[in-house]
Amino acid sequence: MAVSPKKSSSNVDSQFYLPAKSFFESHAGYGLTYDDISLATLHSDVLPRQTRLDTSLSDQISLSLPIISSDMDTVTEHQMAIAMALNGGLGLLHYNMSEADQLREVQRVKNHIHGMIADPATVVADATIGDVLARIERDGLSFSTFPVVDKDGRLLGLLPGNAVKDRHRMRTVHAAMIPVEKVLAVSEKDLGKDPIATADRIFSERVGLNKLLVVDPKGRLRGLFTLSDIERISDESRANLRPTRDANFRLRVGVAVAVPRDSEGALDRERLINHVGSLLDAGLDACAVSTAHGFSKGVGDAVRALRKAFPKLTLIAGNVTSGDGVEFLADAGANSIKIGQGPGSICTTRIVAGVGIPQLTALYVSSVAARKRGVRIIADGGITKSGDVVKALTLADAVILGGMLAGCREAPGKILEINGKTYKEYRGMGSLEAMRKGSASRYGHEKPGKFTKVAPEG
Repeated sequence: MAVSPKKSSSNVDSQFYLPAKSFFESHAGYGLTYDDISLATLHSDVLPRQTRLDTSLSDQISLSLPIISSDMDTVTEHQMAIAMALNGGLGLLHYNMSEADQLREVQRVKNHIHGMIADPATVVADATIGDVLARIERDGLSFSTFPVVDKDGRLLGLLPGNAVKDRHRMRTVHAAMIPVEKVLAVSEKDLGKDPIATADRIFSERVGLNKLLVVDPKGRLRGLFTLSDIERISDESRANLRPTRDANFRLRVGVAVAVPRDSEGALDRERLINHVGSLLDAGLDACAVSTAHGFSKGVGDAVRALRKAFPKLTLIAGNVTSGDGVEFLADAGANSIKIGQGPGSICTTRIVAGVGIPQLTALYVSSVAARKRGVRIIADGGITKSGDVVKALTLADAVILGGMLAGCREAPGKILEINGKTYKEYRGMGSLEAMRKGSASRYGHEKPGKFTKVAPEG
């Protein structure tokens, strides 16, 4: 019997191109990772500009970009967390620092005002224009307008760019500046919940205004808005990617925490809850309990303790690679669960411990359990190119990037020069240096000196 070409083509497609369930079940005897598969395209009537990547980590936190920066000490501190949130993602601050330092990192993210230069370059009144010109040359500055402040940081005026000329090099800044009485400055408390909208309105009302200074109640300079920055941000606001903000218009931030233990090895609940409580007071949005083996009593106890103490807090837990592990952490109270053991480019878990499941297989198995429990999963590790992100998102709600972000200027890694080329340091959290700095608890060690590195660092 003859078969129409259209029907025949469809039958051929169904034999070779399988949906995830059929594909992974037919390959149940194999562990598959990103390079082992490729995606087949289906018909689409969605244009690229219409694409939306919105996802969520809990009912409280939505992202317009399903990407999270890794909680590694060479990837995410406040600079990276700010950049991630501004671009619609989320940064997970690492815990290779003291609890006090971690608290300060959260505060830096939450206090960041997008578009406002929080620490603008300033000059003093008794300097000469020649001094200012020398500084511009020395520091390679691309601007020549400076706020003028006294030794206590109080605003005295504004040195306009048209006064910073070689012909005026012998004049003092005080003689050339516009006095504070004639400079438009606003109090930081008057910026309201949407500082960008406030600044944009002021610039629109004042024709020719290019700089807007921000002061505190004592007249000390707190920041500076520029017209060009506000216009750029207004353009960005019309884009698909929206900054990740809380109800108070502050950037959202996540923090990874260790599982503290007492001298007997039991979970130190009081210390854990006190630390996370102080982070919440500073504005913490998501807390991640991160260990190499998340399907364990210690992690389960920590998640349950945090869920009981903070019922509305978004909790991320991991790492696991099995459906049972996902169900265990979901039942403990986690909203999102990190999937991945050893797939990272510099992770040695599979070498040292012989543990780990190829990432796509782990993601599929975990996704089945996640749907049953109504939780999200996050693909953590092994992503080396943009296509891997696409593959991961067919099964996961979001991805965590480490190595792909470690070379960015926002990453805190040390800059090294090798054979005339510059590189940024990137290391695994199980490396000897990282463990000595504080990540030992991720691998079950509590005190310095209780571990010995026996494998190369990758």
